[in-house]
Amino acid sequence: MKAICGADCNKCGFKEKCAGCQETNGHPFGDSCMLAQCSNNNSCYEGCKSCATACKLKAKLIEEFNTLGIEDMEEVTNLNALKGSFVNLEYTLPSGQTIKFWNDNRIYLGNQICKKNSDRCYGLTADENYLLVCEYGENGANPELVIFRKR
Repeated sequence: MKAICGADCNKCGFKEKCAGCQETNGHPFGDSCMLAQCSNNNSCYEGCKSCATACKLKAKLIEEFNTLGIEDMEEVTNLNALKGSFVNLEYTLPSGQTIKFWNDNRIYLGNQICKKNSDRCYGLTADENYLLVCEYGENGANPELVIFRKR
């Protein structure tokens, strides 16, 4: 299999369940992949060899995460392609309602960033329309929504 964005499919933990990016025109798990969409829309930097490393959308999202002003979050320097089921944590709202924000079969851009002076981490996830920052313990335990906002 070969990814549209140039990502190395052999390093992916989901490669056995993936239908292939090029084979599905950027819908490897039945829903869209942000990096494939970027490649298909020709929105990469001029001379870009691999959308996975030099995508304008990716750079813009990094900038947006860094300007959120979360005091104890380290600077975001990279975002990775992440399958929705990997980042689709369940949050309890103040009303007691539980909610998930993402589609399990979509590929988003995100990262895990250490929270300064804490054993907890920040999980960052984004699509074309929304930014999500959450805080959680080991293996996603006790997730708390920090920010979910329209871009």
